[in-house]
Amino acid sequence: MSHTSTSDSPFQSERNPRDEAPQFVLPLVVRVEKAAPPARTDALETAARAVLVMLADERSVGDGEWAQVMRDWQDARIRKVVRRARGAEWRRAGALDGITVAGKSAEVRVFPPVPLDGWPKDLARLQVSGTELDDPEPVERAEPGVPVLWMNPELGMSAGKAMAQAGHGAQLAWWELSDEERAAWRDAGFPLAVRTAEPGRWRELTGSGLPLVRDAGFTEIAPGSCTVVADHPALRTR
Repeated sequence: MSHTSTSDSPFQSERNPRDEAPQFVLPLVVRVEKAAPPARTDALETAARAVLVMLADERSVGDGEWAQVMRDWQDARIRKVVRRARGAEWRRAGALDGITVAGKSAEVRVFPPVPLDGWPKDLARLQVSGTELDDPEPVERAEPGVPVLWMNPELGMSAGKAMAQAGHGAQLAWWELSDEERAAWRDAGFPLAVRTAEPGRWRELTGSGLPLVRDAGFTEIAPGSCTVVADHPALRTR
């Protein structure tokens, strides 16, 4: 199945065959301690990397213990929800099956997909809305050769929403890569950067043919909004 064909995309506002399948969501939890919240860009990058780590994990493929639910999730709408936790909430989340990925200042735990209305109680009680994070220092330019997830400069999104969108972009890039390219990215530790494009650059990127996330509009932004372009160097040579 082609994950990125226009008619069957998991990231569009129009109803399509994916809506007929049982719906699942990929839960992500970001650790936000009052005294030491993570930097926003690092949280976005760590969330995107967490999605890739989950997709590449041996438990997610073949006959792995998470493989069936991962397939079910990817056959329907690709939903991701980011919740925040601190203290005891974070420790309880860490006791559930999942993978914790650490960035420079951020920690994100990703869990196998769950039914849309079937969240584990220790995750369901965590807050979704209002996750606001800042970058205390100016964000440097991405290093040459590193995959970049470019964010739409015209959309205002909470940190939680932006983390989910960055995860969508990383996933689209993963789907487009060959097995060899995926293995090389994984073996390198999934280097990537998340940056906001300049308006002119954004217009170029959206017409470049690179993977583009169009949000379904369930939360915060209008249906069909273009949110992220996944600029992986391997995809520029196609």
